[in-house]
Amino acid sequence: MPVAAKHSLPKTDISVSAALSESLDSKSIEPTTSKNPISVIRKRPDFVAANRGKRFVSPGFVLLIHKRRTGHVAGQHSIRYGITVTKKIGNAVIRNRMKRRFRALIAEILPYHGIVGADHILIGRKQKQEPAFEAMRADLEKGLKHLAKKF
Repeated sequence: MPVAAKHSLPKTDISVSAALSESLDSKSIEPTTSKNPISVIRKRPDFVAANRGKRFVSPGFVLLIHKRRTGHVAGQHSIRYGITVTKKIGNAVIRNRMKRRFRALIAEILPYHGIVGADHILIGRKQKQEPAFEAMRADLEKGLKHLAKKF
């Protein structure tokens, strides 16, 4: 099969693709209107400490919220979140899909309804059918509002 010569191929604008890749590489989920930084919980002791906090149970997940102690490294003006999905949920494809959906929910809702100075943990629950995204969003908003009253 004949191949086109290099000089006959269209020229691409490298600056546009570099700017696009830079904007896609940023991992910030913070919207422009939020003043409180959002970060990810990565250390096991923080997950264990959050287990002592308040909890809200819904069909798709369990939401744990734990106020951080004063003097914590993360600071009192930040919102942190963590996601836990165990192997009981299903295979890797199902677990990864659930984590992606949780991250999308967090990016959308936590900056506006999250509790400042607290750690938020979402623990996935096994279901026969994957719940609708709108139902998960409504459950998360309901859980955040319910737990905000307890602090």
